[in-house]
Amino acid sequence: MNKIEHIGIAVKNLDDSNALFARLFGVPHYKIEAVESEGVRTSFFKSGPNKIELLEATNPDSAIAKYLEKKGEGIHHIAFAVDNIETEMKRLESEDFVVLPGFPKQGADNKKVAFLHPKGTNGVLVELCQDLEKEGSAQ
Repeated sequence: MNKIEHIGIAVKNLDDSNALFARLFGVPHYKIEAVESEGVRTSFFKSGPNKIELLEATNPDSAIAKYLEKKGEGIHHIAFAVDNIETEMKRLESEDFVVLPGFPKQGADNKKVAFLHPKGTNGVLVELCQDLEKEGSAQ
C-alpha cells in the first residue's frame, strides 16, 4: 500500500454536508459522482494533500444506507492507494484478510476498488484503490 488515498464519510444529506465541509475546509467540493452499482452519490474535497469522500445513499438497500441506519453519520472507511489491486488482494488474502465478495470493481473518482472485511481489520472498513489508468502495471 502506497498512501492513504482518501477517508470516506457517510452522510445523510450530501448537499447539506457539502456546505458544511466547504465551510470547514474553506474550499468547495471538486466533484460529485453517482456510483449506481453501489447505490451512492459521492462528493470529493481536497484539504492540502488529503482527500475526503462524502457518501450519500441513493438506494435504501445500499451498504451506505445500512451503515447510516446502524451507526449514523461518520467515518465509513479509509482507502489506501495501490499500484496493482489484484496483486494486493492476493497478498492480503495470503495474510488471512478477507476481501469482500464481488470485488474489484469500478468505484468513484476513476478508481478500481476492493474492500477488506472489517472483522479482520479491527472494525475498520479498508478500501484498496487503483487508478484505472494504472491497471495492469506491476506493483
